[in-house]
Amino acid sequence: MSAKAVILSPEELRRALTRIAHEILERNKGAEHLALIGIHTRGIPIAQRLAAKLQELEGVEVPLGRLDITLYRDDLSEVARQPIIRETEVPFDLAKRRVVLVDDVLYTGRTVRAALDALIDLGRPESIQLAVLVDRGHRELPIRADYVGKNLPTSSSEVVKVRLQETDGVDSVELWDMQDIQEAENE
Repeated sequence: MSAKAVILSPEELRRALTRIAHEILERNKGAEHLALIGIHTRGIPIAQRLAAKLQELEGVEVPLGRLDITLYRDDLSEVARQPIIRETEVPFDLAKRRVVLVDDVLYTGRTVRAALDALIDLGRPESIQLAVLVDRGHRELPIRADYVGKNLPTSSSEVVKVRLQETDGVDSVELWDMQDIQEAENE
Protein backbone atom coordinates (compact mmCIF):
# COMPACT_ATOMS: atom_id res chain seq x y z
CA MET A 1 0.00 0.00 0.00
CA SER A 2 1.13 3.49 -0.66
CA ALA A 3 0.11 7.03 0.06
CA LYS A 4 -2.66 8.74 -1.90
CA ALA A 5 -0.37 11.68 -2.43
CA VAL A 6 3.00 13.08 -1.41
CA ILE A 7 2.20 16.49 0.02
CA LEU A 8 5.74 17.68 0.73
CA SER A 9 8.94 16.26 -0.74
CA PRO A 10 12.19 16.60 1.22
CA GLU A 11 13.02 19.82 -0.65
CA GLU A 12 9.52 21.26 -0.19
CA LEU A 13 9.66 20.41 3.53
CA ARG A 14 13.01 22.21 3.83
CA ARG A 15 11.63 25.26 2.03
CA ALA A 16 8.52 25.32 4.23
CA LEU A 17 10.65 25.33 7.39
CA THR A 18 12.89 28.07 5.97
CA ARG A 19 9.81 30.19 5.26
CA ILE A 20 8.45 29.57 8.77
CA ALA A 21 11.81 30.63 10.25
CA HIS A 22 11.73 33.87 8.27
CA GLU A 23 8.13 34.52 9.36
CA ILE A 24 9.05 33.94 13.02
CA LEU A 25 11.91 36.44 12.76
CA GLU A 26 9.76 39.00 10.96
CA ARG A 27 6.88 38.81 13.44
CA ASN A 28 9.18 38.92 16.48
CA LYS A 29 11.59 41.50 15.03
CA GLY A 30 14.52 39.13 15.43
CA ALA A 31 15.39 36.20 17.66
CA GLU A 32 15.89 38.03 20.96
CA HIS A 33 13.83 36.54 23.81
CA LEU A 34 12.57 33.72 21.57
CA ALA A 35 12.43 30.07 22.60
CA LEU A 36 11.21 27.04 20.67
CA ILE A 37 9.46 24.12 22.34
CA GLY A 38 8.73 21.00 20.32
CA ILE A 39 5.79 18.78 21.17
CA HIS A 40 6.66 15.06 21.30
CA THR A 41 7.29 13.34 18.96
CA ARG A 42 7.82 15.01 15.61
CA GLY A 43 7.52 18.57 16.89
CA ILE A 44 10.93 18.16 18.52
CA PRO A 45 13.02 17.59 15.37
CA ILE A 46 11.01 20.28 13.57
CA ALA A 47 11.82 22.71 16.42
CA GLN A 48 15.49 21.69 16.21
CA ARG A 49 15.55 22.40 12.47
CA LEU A 50 13.84 25.76 12.99
CA ALA A 51 16.36 26.67 15.72
CA ALA A 52 19.25 25.80 13.40
CA LYS A 53 17.72 27.94 10.64
CA LEU A 54 17.14 30.85 13.05
CA GLN A 55 20.77 30.63 14.19
CA GLU A 56 21.93 30.56 10.56
CA LEU A 57 19.84 33.63 9.72
CA GLU A 58 20.40 35.70 12.90
CA GLY A 59 23.59 34.32 14.42
CA VAL A 60 21.72 33.81 17.71
CA GLU A 61 21.25 30.49 19.47
CA VAL A 62 17.54 30.14 20.28
CA PRO A 63 16.84 28.03 23.39
CA LEU A 64 15.11 24.73 22.71
CA GLY A 65 12.80 22.64 24.83
CA ARG A 66 10.72 19.50 24.51
CA LEU A 67 7.24 18.98 25.85
CA ASP A 68 5.38 15.77 26.63
CA ILE A 69 1.64 16.38 26.76
CA THR A 70 0.53 12.81 27.49
CA LEU A 71 -0.89 13.47 30.95
CA TYR A 72 -2.63 16.63 29.75
CA ARG A 73 -4.62 14.93 27.00
CA ASP A 74 -8.40 14.97 27.34
CA ASP A 75 -8.57 11.55 25.66
CA LEU A 76 -5.93 9.84 27.80
CA SER A 77 -8.20 6.92 28.73
CA GLU A 78 -8.87 6.29 25.05
CA VAL A 79 -5.22 6.41 23.98
CA ALA A 80 -3.79 3.50 25.97
CA ARG A 81 -4.16 1.65 29.24
CA GLN A 82 -0.48 2.32 30.01
CA PRO A 83 0.44 5.54 28.20
CA ILE A 84 4.08 6.14 27.40
CA ILE A 85 5.38 9.16 29.29
CA ARG A 86 8.28 10.91 27.60
CA GLU A 87 10.61 13.55 28.93
CA THR A 88 9.62 17.18 29.23
CA GLU A 89 12.72 19.32 29.20
CA VAL A 90 12.57 23.10 29.27
CA PRO A 91 16.04 24.14 30.48
CA PHE A 92 15.35 27.87 30.60
CA ASP A 93 13.07 30.28 32.41
CA LEU A 94 9.87 30.97 30.48
CA ALA A 95 9.42 34.45 31.96
CA LYS A 96 9.98 37.24 29.42
CA ARG A 97 10.24 34.68 26.60
CA ARG A 98 8.19 34.56 23.44
CA VAL A 99 7.66 30.82 23.12
CA VAL A 100 6.95 29.20 19.79
CA LEU A 101 5.28 25.82 20.30
CA VAL A 102 6.14 23.52 17.41
CA ASP A 103 4.19 20.50 16.16
CA ASP A 104 3.93 18.53 12.96
CA VAL A 105 0.17 18.50 12.20
CA LEU A 106 -2.63 20.71 13.48
CA TYR A 107 -5.93 18.86 13.35
CA THR A 108 -8.62 19.16 16.05
CA GLY A 109 -6.59 21.50 18.26
CA ARG A 110 -6.70 19.16 21.26
CA THR A 111 -2.95 18.46 21.21
CA VAL A 112 -2.25 22.20 21.24
CA ARG A 113 -4.72 22.74 24.09
CA ALA A 114 -2.92 20.07 26.10
CA ALA A 115 0.45 21.63 25.24
CA LEU A 116 -0.75 25.04 26.42
CA ASP A 117 -1.83 23.53 29.74
CA ALA A 118 1.51 21.73 30.16
CA LEU A 119 3.48 24.85 29.25
CA ILE A 120 1.60 27.12 31.66
CA ASP A 121 2.31 24.61 34.45
CA LEU A 122 6.02 25.27 33.80
CA GLY A 123 5.83 29.05 33.90
CA ARG A 124 4.31 32.15 32.37
CA PRO A 125 5.91 33.22 29.09
CA GLU A 126 5.44 36.69 27.64
CA SER A 127 3.56 35.13 24.72
CA ILE A 128 2.93 31.77 23.08
CA GLN A 129 2.86 31.29 19.32
CA LEU A 130 2.22 28.12 17.33
CA ALA A 131 4.16 26.78 14.35
CA VAL A 132 3.01 23.66 12.51
CA LEU A 133 4.27 21.93 9.41
CA VAL A 134 0.74 21.03 8.21
CA ASP A 135 -2.69 22.46 9.07
CA ARG A 136 -5.29 19.98 7.90
CA GLY A 137 -8.41 21.68 9.27
CA HIS A 138 -11.25 20.01 11.24
CA ARG A 139 -10.77 22.10 14.38
CA GLU A 140 -12.83 21.17 17.45
CA LEU A 141 -11.37 24.00 19.55
CA PRO A 142 -10.80 27.68 18.73
CA ILE A 143 -7.09 27.28 18.01
CA ARG A 144 -5.11 28.47 15.00
CA ALA A 145 -1.47 28.35 14.02
CA ASP A 146 0.62 31.51 13.68
CA TYR A 147 3.00 29.82 11.24
CA VAL A 148 1.99 27.06 8.79
CA GLY A 149 4.19 25.19 6.35
CA LYS A 150 1.27 23.84 4.31
CA ASN A 151 -2.50 24.27 4.57
CA LEU A 152 -4.05 20.99 3.46
CA PRO A 153 -7.82 20.56 3.36
CA THR A 154 -8.58 16.92 4.18
CA SER A 155 -11.53 14.67 4.83
CA SER A 156 -11.93 13.04 8.23
CA SER A 157 -11.25 9.65 6.59
CA GLU A 158 -7.76 10.77 5.58
CA VAL A 159 -4.54 10.76 7.59
CA VAL A 160 -1.56 13.07 7.20
CA LYS A 161 1.67 11.21 7.88
CA VAL A 162 4.73 13.32 8.59
CA ARG A 163 7.95 11.38 8.35
CA LEU A 164 11.22 12.98 9.36
CA GLN A 165 14.81 11.90 8.93
CA GLU A 166 15.39 12.04 12.70
CA THR A 167 12.47 9.74 13.62
CA ASP A 168 11.67 7.80 10.45
CA GLY A 169 14.80 7.86 8.30
CA VAL A 170 13.16 9.92 5.53
CA ASP A 171 11.63 13.36 5.04
CA SER A 172 8.13 13.42 3.57
CA VAL A 173 4.56 14.44 4.24
CA GLU A 174 1.99 12.06 2.80
CA LEU A 175 -1.77 11.83 2.59
CA TRP A 176 -3.25 8.39 3.28
CA ASP A 177 -6.71 6.89 3.49
CA MET A 178 -7.35 5.77 7.06
CA GLN A 179 -8.65 2.43 5.75
CA ASP A 180 -5.35 1.73 3.96
CA ILE A 181 -3.39 2.42 7.13
CA GLN A 182 -5.62 0.14 9.20
CA GLU A 183 -5.27 -2.65 6.64
CA ALA A 184 -1.49 -2.26 6.61
CA GLU A 185 -1.37 -2.45 10.43
CA ASN A 186 -3.43 -5.65 10.41
CA GLU A 187 -1.13 -7.43 7.96
